[in-house]
Amino acid sequence: MKRLVSAVTAVTFAATAFTATSMVSFAVAEEVAGKLVLYTSQPNKDAQQTVDAFTTKHPGVEVEWVRDGTTKIMAKLRAEFAAGAPKPDLLLIADIVTMEGLKQEGRLMAHPDADVSAYDAGIMDQDKTYFSTKLITTGIVYNTAAPFKPTSYKDLLKPEAEGKIAMPSPLTSGAATIHMATLTSNPQLTWDFYEGLASQGANPKGGNGGTYKAVAGGEKLFGFVVDFLPIRNKLKGAPVEFVFPSEGVSAVTEPVAILQTAQNPAAAKAFVDFLLSPEGQQLAADQGYLAAHPAITPPEGFPSRDQIKLMDFDAAKALKDDKSNKMKFTDIFGG
Repeated sequence: MKRLVSAVTAVTFAATAFTATSMVSFAVAEEVAGKLVLYTSQPNKDAQQTVDAFTTKHPGVEVEWVRDGTTKIMAKLRAEFAAGAPKPDLLLIADIVTMEGLKQEGRLMAHPDADVSAYDAGIMDQDKTYFSTKLITTGIVYNTAAPFKPTSYKDLLKPEAEGKIAMPSPLTSGAATIHMATLTSNPQLTWDFYEGLASQGANPKGGNGGTYKAVAGGEKLFGFVVDFLPIRNKLKGAPVEFVFPSEGVSAVTEPVAILQTAQNPAAAKAFVDFLLSPEGQQLAADQGYLAAHPAITPPEGFPSRDQIKLMDFDAAKALKDDKSNKMKFTDIFGG
C-alpha cells in the first residue's frame, strides 16, 4: 500500500511539474511579441520564407526586414552606428569574419541559452554571440567537356588545365575571400597554390555567378564556385559537375547574431532559436542549401554529410589577416 501511495504521489508530482513547466514555456512563448527588425543578405525569396516560417511559430511578432548584399548591409549599419541609432535587432548575413569583427567591437549580444549541442563546434562562436545557420561551400566546378575530372585542388595545376580556369575575386566576393583565407592557411596548399593558379593563367574577377557562367558556357572548363549554383543547374541539364575536393571545402555559413542595441531581445533570441532548430534547419534544406545541422538530409544533388569535409577556418585570424591577404592576392594576380 505504501508503494502504491508513493507511486501515486510520484506521478502526481511529475504531472504537476510537467504542467508547471508547460505553463512557464507557454508564458515565455506568449511574451515573445512586438516588432523585430532584421537586416539580412539572404535572397528576397529566402528571406520572406524564413520570416513567414518564424511568424507562423510566433504570430505575436511583427518582423520588419531589410535585404541587401552583406557589404551594403554593413555600410548601412556602420552609418547607423556613427549616428548613434542602429535600427536592427538582428543580423543574418553571409560570413563569420564580418560577425567576428562586430564581436570584437562589442556590438553583439550573447545568447547563452542557444542550443548548439548538435553542431560542429568549429562553425559556432564559443561565446555564443553569432551562430552559423547553413553551409554554403566552395569547391571545384568543371564542365563535362573537360579533359579530366579533378578530385584535388592541385589537379588544377596540371598542364591540361592551363588557360582554362575561372575564379571569383576575393576583392569583390565574400565567399571567395573566405575561400582564399581557408586555402592559404591549409598546410597542403598555402599561397603556393595561388601562385600556381596565376602561372596557369587564372584571372580572378567578379563574383560566383560570372565564374559559373564561364564554366557552364564552355569559355572555361574549371573553376571555384559556391556549391548550389552548379548542383542546382546540373539538375536542370547544365553540363557541369561540382567536386568536394579531397582536401576539403571552405564554407560561408550565413551566421545570425543579435545586436547589443536590440530593442526586442526576447524576440531576437526566439528568431535565433528557430533558425537553429530542426524545423529552421529543414527550411534551409528545403530552400536548396546544405543545413548546418548534421542530422538534416542534404538537398537533391548533394552528397551525404559524411562525404563533405570542411577545412579548418579561424575567423579571428582571417579578420586580422584580411588586408594583408588581399594585398598578397593583388601582388600575385594584379589589381
